[in-house]
Amino acid sequence: MTQAGGSPRRIAAPLRQEVVEGLRAAIVAAEFAPGERLYENALCERFAVSRTVVREALRQLETEGLVSMVAHRGPVVAVLTPEDARDLYELRAALEGTAGALFAERAGDDERQALEAALAEVEAAFATGDITLELAAKDRFYETLFAGSGNRAITATVRGIKARVQVLRGLSLRTEGRAAVSLQELRDIVQAAAVAADPEAARQACEAHVRNAGVLALAALEASA
Repeated sequence: MTQAGGSPRRIAAPLRQEVVEGLRAAIVAAEFAPGERLYENALCERFAVSRTVVREALRQLETEGLVSMVAHRGPVVAVLTPEDARDLYELRAALEGTAGALFAERAGDDERQALEAALAEVEAAFATGDITLELAAKDRFYETLFAGSGNRAITATVRGIKARVQVLRGLSLRTEGRAAVSLQELRDIVQAAAVAADPEAARQACEAHVRNAGVLALAALEASA
């Protein structure tokens, strides 16, 4: 779509999503600290958008649990407490363990090959040492696992906690030595779910991966409290 003079005009909805994705990535990457105030003027300049678009984006991120509206301060980066993290990791262990078991039972050849390809993508991302690429590749790995489980309720539930999970995942992956261990745990998941098609082994591998990440993320949260 163009304006009268023929120049491109950015559309409101895609603009809002662009800001949501950019700000979400910045929060996950710890560019903004927990509890830090988010100034609308600065965000308008950063993303070259109007105050209206920024406010809409902030409202969406509030529903995702990444932004909190504080009286007399305005929007701030939400603070995840150790209690919040424990709740999320308990839920993740249940969801991902079930997804792994169902994947082993239900996935066809195409889904199994897709999970192996997603693992290769994670390996390539981890080789770069870029946390943003690592998190994006892990997201795609889990999307593939959940899709292959054939359970839409799991996928819908995970979508609701995804943003907060990304914050915690970033905390654990920044811990020294975690990346290599995490990668081996994903290999164990693929071996159990896609290669051996062993539901119980897949469940255990998924749950172990979540538990190990949770220990590190909780330690990081408690150290910063």
